[in-house]
Amino acid sequence: MFDSFDATLLARIQFAFTVSFHIIFPAFSIGLASYLAVLEALWLWKKDQVYMDLFNFWKTIFAVAFGMGVVSGIVMSYQFGTNWSVFSDKAGPVIGPLMGYEVLTAFFLEAGFLGVMLFGLHRVGPRLHFLATFMVAFGTLISATWILAVNSWMQTPAGFGVNEAGQFIPIDWWKVIFNPSFPYRLVHMVLAAYLTTAFVVGAVGAWHLLKNTAPRRSRTMFSMAMWMATIVAPIQILAGDFHGLNTLEHQPAKVMAMEGHYQSHLQGAPLILFGLPNSAEKRVDYAIEIPKLSSLILKHDLDAPLSGLDTIPENLHPPVAVVFWSFRVMVGLGFAMLGIGLWSLWCRSKGTLDSSDRLHRAAVLMGPSGFVAVLAGWITTEVGRQPYTIYGQLLTANSISPIAAPAVAASLIAFIIVYFLVFGAGTFYILRLMKRLPRDPMPDLEDGPIRTSGIMPGPAAGAHAGSAHRSTHHGH
Repeated sequence: MFDSFDATLLARIQFAFTVSFHIIFPAFSIGLASYLAVLEALWLWKKDQVYMDLFNFWKTIFAVAFGMGVVSGIVMSYQFGTNWSVFSDKAGPVIGPLMGYEVLTAFFLEAGFLGVMLFGLHRVGPRLHFLATFMVAFGTLISATWILAVNSWMQTPAGFGVNEAGQFIPIDWWKVIFNPSFPYRLVHMVLAAYLTTAFVVGAVGAWHLLKNTAPRRSRTMFSMAMWMATIVAPIQILAGDFHGLNTLEHQPAKVMAMEGHYQSHLQGAPLILFGLPNSAEKRVDYAIEIPKLSSLILKHDLDAPLSGLDTIPENLHPPVAVVFWSFRVMVGLGFAMLGIGLWSLWCRSKGTLDSSDRLHRAAVLMGPSGFVAVLAGWITTEVGRQPYTIYGQLLTANSISPIAAPAVAASLIAFIIVYFLVFGAGTFYILRLMKRLPRDPMPDLEDGPIRTSGIMPGPAAGAHAGSAHRSTHHGH
């Protein structure tokens, strides 16, 4: 029944499906690991038990998310040998070592210190435990660095040659790793991970403030998240602008699709806010646009000319509608995040950050926004690269394994069923953990910080630390 389907399209859908599930977990765990390190550092500095309570609360969630990210990542790697064996053969000499370095450095670092972070506080002491937490956070950043080096090389390949067998071979590893788009992608992705975590933490804190659960813990959590949103959101928008300029230089067709520019503009290209891309007629129907603003953003000149897709052979056009809308979803959510950050800053200045129910409800609604923005950004990046797997060097149609469409379709259906069952259950469990923020045990926790001696909290606080520790064991 699947003979009429194209094997290449099905393989792309399967990879997109598995990557979409995978990417949300690293995006969350990268930011959450850094948040855990900050919480423990504040606990060591201020000796305030509220930070350790929040650390114990979020470390359980981190462990579950980290585990799901590892499992989904392993599944992805198998597809290189099943659906994309030609790509693996041609790009393996470059891609293989980079992915191997990620395992040897980042994954071993994370796995080696993760157990100490989760269960070792009362065994190794607070300072060594903080070192373990820091190393886990550092490991997630190293992991992102290697993976983004791989993806960036596929987007803007450099430092390679081609041997007689048609394989890409590294000539200059420095240029392979630090290819033209790598710094921009790394900064953009890490900031996206921090924003994703900030809005999840902010949503949980806002939810418990609305429910009046553990007021001091909820206030601390929400305040820290809103500081992150306020600071990082404008930086991310600026980083995105630099990334866009780099993309215009090295992948102009992608920017043309993002902007909906089917036709070239010889003097001042408009910024199309919304519309319906019509690839058959090579125009954007019902376009709402601002004259010359696209030239100003991309060229910093109102009258600068911009090339359109009419300058590129049609068989090399990316799917315009998908890229056009995914880009707008990403940018729209980015400005919504900026709006929440500025709103929280206004409430903070008025002393209503903890009592503004409207802000709290908005923060709860924005909880998943980081995940949606990350997925939209990934779609923009990967679909905008089409029809290539290695931009300008290897077509997607020439990268797939010699496998029949029904076989790919069968594995795709199996992935859909298993993923929704397994990762759906995992996500449901994480949401349940987020609802279980412990209540404040004593009124004096509202009055000021609890001073602790060494690593052992007071009796009431100790009960809650023990409860969080037991819940961690229960979760594993």
